[in-house]
Amino acid sequence: MSRIKNAFDKKKAFIGFLTAGDPTLDKTEEFVLEMERAGAALVELGIPFSDPIADGPVIQEANVRSLSAGCTTDKIFDMVASLRQKTEIPLVFLSYLNTLYKYGYDRFCKRCQESGIDGVIIPDLPFEEREELAPIASQYGIDVITMVAPTSKERIKNMVKDASGFIYVVSSMGVTGARSEITTDVGEIIDTIRSATDTPAAVGFGINTKQQAATYSAIADGVIVGSAIVKIIAQYGEDAAPKLYEYISEMVSGLAE
Repeated sequence: MSRIKNAFDKKKAFIGFLTAGDPTLDKTEEFVLEMERAGAALVELGIPFSDPIADGPVIQEANVRSLSAGCTTDKIFDMVASLRQKTEIPLVFLSYLNTLYKYGYDRFCKRCQESGIDGVIIPDLPFEEREELAPIASQYGIDVITMVAPTSKERIKNMVKDASGFIYVVSSMGVTGARSEITTDVGEIIDTIRSATDTPAAVGFGINTKQQAATYSAIADGVIVGSAIVKIIAQYGEDAAPKLYEYISEMVSGLAE
């Protein structure tokens, strides 16, 4: 059983996101371990990028902080290798395609395998073009996570039938960021996914409260929280670990049984 499957084994999964290198890579390593201690089942590590088109201002600013501090893709791989000596928590990169393209798909996926990354989420990789990456990733045991948006509709079954790892259900149109209200019929999307695959589905984009965690974990296999976590790191910097533990513990306590 892969590490990602373990995240969803007999329980609802809380998936947390943070930008690697914000404020430093040493702190990223510390924060991931603290998130696991608080109950996170899987952690997404954002590879900072100069033009993160799917992200709102909170994560954009984290990208700037990380890049300004000298974070690079190679340094992130080294940090992950160090982290892997301390934890078996599933780790997934969230990266824009240009980063992989410039690094080289084969070289990137090989380093993912060597360092202990389990999957990649690429928001700007159209489903129709995923075959330029997926076969290479598969050779190294790396899942290319399928993202399903509210606009996917009649394409959903085709998009998810061969999905691996987990399916990232985008709850709302627009960029990432905390939302007080999510108006998409997420339940309908989940029902469509479940009619086509047994691959777990987790809901992200906008989730930031315990009540939202309860609502969406009741209909999906997990919830994904990013901007609310990144905002805590922005506020408390190197001292964010106890605040992350407090927030994530509270969110995990709201997950459906």
